[in-house]
Amino acid sequence: MGTAGRGQVTPVRLWVGTSGWQYKDWRDAFYEGRPQRLWLRSYAERFATVEVNNAFYRLPERSTFGKWRDEVPDGFVVTVKVSRYLTHIKRLRDPAEPVARLLDRAAGLGDRQGPFLLQLPPTLKAAPDLLDACLAEFPPGVRVAVEPRHDSWWTDEVRAVLAAHDAALSWADRKSRSLSPLWAPAGWGYLRLHEGTASPWPSYGRQALDGWLDRLAEAFPGPGDEAYVYFNNDQGAAAVRDAAHLVARAEARGIDVPRPAPAASPP
Repeated sequence: MGTAGRGQVTPVRLWVGTSGWQYKDWRDAFYEGRPQRLWLRSYAERFATVEVNNAFYRLPERSTFGKWRDEVPDGFVVTVKVSRYLTHIKRLRDPAEPVARLLDRAAGLGDRQGPFLLQLPPTLKAAPDLLDACLAEFPPGVRVAVEPRHDSWWTDEVRAVLAAHDAALSWADRKSRSLSPLWAPAGWGYLRLHEGTASPWPSYGRQALDGWLDRLAEAFPGPGDEAYVYFNNDQGAAAVRDAAHLVARAEARGIDVPRPAPAASPP
């Protein structure tokens, strides 16, 4: 696996955005007072991807996904967090119906559909057989990132299950500390940044952002490798500030960061 020093051009393509866009304290700081119905369009003028994390609490209807599709420009990527019904209630058991329902509704995104995030409950201990059966319900070519949150998952068997399905391990950071091993079982990566240590809280500082760029460039050095990075430190609009800073720092290294295409004018 190759390495990449700071400032070195790397093949990785980096999709950068935030975990959600509907935060009231972003109204003035980021949306400049625009009405909430225009927030997604406004967000998509700045970033080329978003993670829909509220789907975890209530899976939207297909028509809602379709509405979002119409509000973002060509090339925009929408990642969807899998419903807690599958991960926290069913605890990965009997995945066929929940996954089929998820795929049917998310199909409303059309060509804007990106990866799915499968975040496991912190009380769920390693169950590689259940994970294998769950991932098998996703059709080939559909990207799934898995975020285990119990230390018993960090085994070679689990890593092999991820690799067999080309599923990424979702890396996670809180207070500039990695919450998982930095496995790269697939040819693409996924990183969630929950809370930094810079001021104002919960922002990420320059050194922390550069450190994650180093790790991503080292883990995904091959032509065609991609990684998705989402900031989940939404308080005080830190997420959008940090996402913009990461984009700028990545581009300064020569890393390809997709930029949003011009959006259609609102009706």
